[in-house]
Amino acid sequence: MNPTVNADPAELAKFSDLAHRWWDPESEFRPLHQINPLRLGWIDGLASLSGKNVLDVGCGGGILSDSMARKGAEVTGIDLAVKALKVAQLHALEAGTQHVSYREISAEALAQEQPGAFDVVTCMEMLEHVPDPASVVRACSALVKPGGWVFFSTINRNPKSFLFAIVGAEYLLQMLPKGTHEYAKMIRPSELASHCRAAGLELTQTRGMEFNPLTQRYWLSQDTSVNYLIATRKP
Repeated sequence: MNPTVNADPAELAKFSDLAHRWWDPESEFRPLHQINPLRLGWIDGLASLSGKNVLDVGCGGGILSDSMARKGAEVTGIDLAVKALKVAQLHALEAGTQHVSYREISAEALAQEQPGAFDVVTCMEMLEHVPDPASVVRACSALVKPGGWVFFSTINRNPKSFLFAIVGAEYLLQMLPKGTHEYAKMIRPSELASHCRAAGLELTQTRGMEFNPLTQRYWLSQDTSVNYLIATRKP
């Protein structure tokens, strides 16, 4: 692998090994299927996706990319996990999803190739898996047009998030494969906000995402102590 690429080979291998299960709503990716309507509704409510040119950074198997295309956006999904991209492409063919395409390229490389090309950029559940999150934030800022939206979601770093996102989700409830998240790579909202401001993005909204294991229900709230989402705009 190119040593300058901002990616962890172990992380890519982890998601590639599970790629064939990406579109199984009862698989390890069940949480992504469950939260996708929340993410999609929040993004669409702010950025009005229909007719927009959208980039989904770290798209994986394409769950969010596919749903944004079905909202009327022209979507490009990028990732460095080749098997996941192939699954995304196959699903788009099988489901007949129009206006979505996928590429194996990093956000940093695409930012050099197509600066200011997108109305909306999404980077969801990805920053906690890369060696240099600030580099991805800078690339997302470079990729969006002035006035455009950039959305991030990730996991806070504190004792509660360790208990809920790692001990609870991976070990007790077994909602996710063990080792999906590393505590040291989790990102506090203040850290992500700092990365965004340094990249020239203005914060407009922050939301927390909560989960009730008894009802299996997710909802957006003001509690950013575990999972959270940030909406930013390029001036």
